[in-house]
Amino acid sequence: MGILIFIPTYNERGNVARLCQQLNALREHQPTPVIADILFVDDNSPDGTGEALDQLAAQYPHIHVIHRAGKEGIGTAHQVGIRYAYAHGYDTLITMDCDGTHPPEYIPEFLAEANASVAVGSRYLKRNSLDEWTWLRRIMTYGGHTLTRTFLNMPYDASSAYRRYRLKQIPLQLFDLVQARGYGFFFESLYALHVNHFAIHEVGIILPARGSGESKMSFQEAWHGISRIFTLWFSITRNRKRYLLGVEG
Repeated sequence: MGILIFIPTYNERGNVARLCQQLNALREHQPTPVIADILFVDDNSPDGTGEALDQLAAQYPHIHVIHRAGKEGIGTAHQVGIRYAYAHGYDTLITMDCDGTHPPEYIPEFLAEANASVAVGSRYLKRNSLDEWTWLRRIMTYGGHTLTRTFLNMPYDASSAYRRYRLKQIPLQLFDLVQARGYGFFFESLYALHVNHFAIHEVGIILPARGSGESKMSFQEAWHGISRIFTLWFSITRNRKRYLLGVEG
């Protein structure tokens, strides 16, 4: 089974080497080693993340890097990773952040769930899962979760980027339904999976504070994400077929 781990980066030079070391350690994991390729998509990070990734790719043949011309949005980066996985024939895609908040130790648990098309790392299944986060990040996270539960009728951690997709079960065309370029990609893509009745499983995770560097989640990004929830809800009320596979309109 071909596994691809996809990680978008922007100004993560202080984190990429440690994350690669942790992921490479899973290849020696017992009793179930995780033999996976790793794809980074870097948006021309001014801190030299791209150069650090090229050095890692030269050292490890299972690490690949795509360089983009500039910061184009995390949603579009995930679309690049998803299409790369389909184009190269991978069966399974894992997506995660580079900042240290998505511990690789959960990956075997993601892979062990055999029935669901999608497994989502949930911050709401374990007590004190966000204890190391700032109060502002916790308010933003819980606020977004409340909105997606209320307006989109999804009980999942819809804004989580830590996911496992079984690509043989999900047609690429489903991701063509997603329009968000930024953080809205996460709940919009999960909504498309949800309304098309793909099985979604949640894995409880505890998120540590980020490693080095600063969070990319600004007030502007948070507001864009919130506004996208209302835009999506309004679109659904006008045309519920918009997110259904095989249905025009």
